[in-house]
Amino acid sequence: MIQKFIEKGYEIVNHTEKADIYIVNTCTVTNMSDRKSRQMLRKQKQINPYSIVVACGCYVQVAKDELEKIEEIDLVLGNVEKKDIVEIVEKYIKENKEKVEVADINEKQEFSEFGEVIYSEKTRAVIKIQDGCDRFCSYCIIPYARGRVRSRKPENIISEIKKIAKENIKEVVITGIHIASYGKDFEEKYGLIDLLEEINKVEGIERIRLGSLEPLIITEEFMKRLVKLEKICHHFHLSLQSGCDETLKRMNRRYTMKQFEEIVNLLRRSYQDVMLTTDIIVGFPQETEEEFNITYKELEKIKFYKMHVFKYSQRKGTRAAKMQGQVDGKIKEERSRKLIELSNKNEKEYNEKYAGKKVEILFEEEKKGIYKGHTKNYILGYLKINKDGKKDNEEELKNKLDNKILEVTCIKAEEDHILVEI
Repeated sequence: MIQKFIEKGYEIVNHTEKADIYIVNTCTVTNMSDRKSRQMLRKQKQINPYSIVVACGCYVQVAKDELEKIEEIDLVLGNVEKKDIVEIVEKYIKENKEKVEVADINEKQEFSEFGEVIYSEKTRAVIKIQDGCDRFCSYCIIPYARGRVRSRKPENIISEIKKIAKENIKEVVITGIHIASYGKDFEEKYGLIDLLEEINKVEGIERIRLGSLEPLIITEEFMKRLVKLEKICHHFHLSLQSGCDETLKRMNRRYTMKQFEEIVNLLRRSYQDVMLTTDIIVGFPQETEEEFNITYKELEKIKFYKMHVFKYSQRKGTRAAKMQGQVDGKIKEERSRKLIELSNKNEKEYNEKYAGKKVEILFEEEKKGIYKGHTKNYILGYLKINKDGKKDNEEELKNKLDNKILEVTCIKAEEDHILVEI
């Protein structure tokens, strides 16, 4: 959206500065994100009362009527309209029309192409391969905000990645709302693994990182093909949500812990250095102390490198919001604390295994004399470029590091990163 405005001659400023038009791309994944979206929309009008404030995105898609009542908002656009945002805004300015209608996302049958994208990052590009989700987990509003699965044509994805490679970007991140569903809406049989095999052939791209994955896509057949792709990063984010079968049933997750453990074992057999991360919801309706303890023990056993822990948030319009047995906030807080402590412990222990070992890092950015980057399995590495206060070769070192994958030695493990040296 930013690029589309730039192409039409608009100047982009920070959201804290005075502007003629403010675009707030809203989120609705939790109640907190709804609230933050509303706060941001009101705040922009305060900076410039004469500005045009546009609300777009997922919160608009599921709560159009609610947002239309907020007087600070001039225009509301759903996810279907975002690709035409400049034309809609300019038409509003010219004709001073009322707030636009938000199209029904469920009627959207094809992936919306935004056109060519120019990347500001020098090392990594995020490639969206699909939109929508058909899973309808009982806690999740996303299928209502994003609609059904719509996969992007493989030739368009490959074309974009080839252009990215020409810009000397080394890593692509494959993302979407539910990337495991990629291709299910195509007439011909073509899925995520077929696409990854094509991306792996693109010259100039050195790393392919996968976004969050539905665990059940990891099968023996999938892994037989995946391990042959040398550019795949050995980091898998598997969204578990709970370690208790009863809780998983209420969530409408479609696997058991036995199946999940088999998937974890398969990944660990396939890649010796595999890094596993996950999402966990605590305090889901009717989650008893016993169910939480089952989850805790399972997570202790699996030993994820990192867990993103969320306290369950009621989402109006989902089945879980109507369930009996909503869990008290203090209990959620305590359960969250326990899992975060476990996650931090796991991360530090895992990092300590790398002390004294060589790792390959793609260096991404430099701040205050420290270069930061990630290993292939997504450990964050810090390299001090002017240690001992010496600045003689700093410029030479920066040139050596800039957007390069280098072999370095881990000299120390911290809780959330490793320190390395060349």
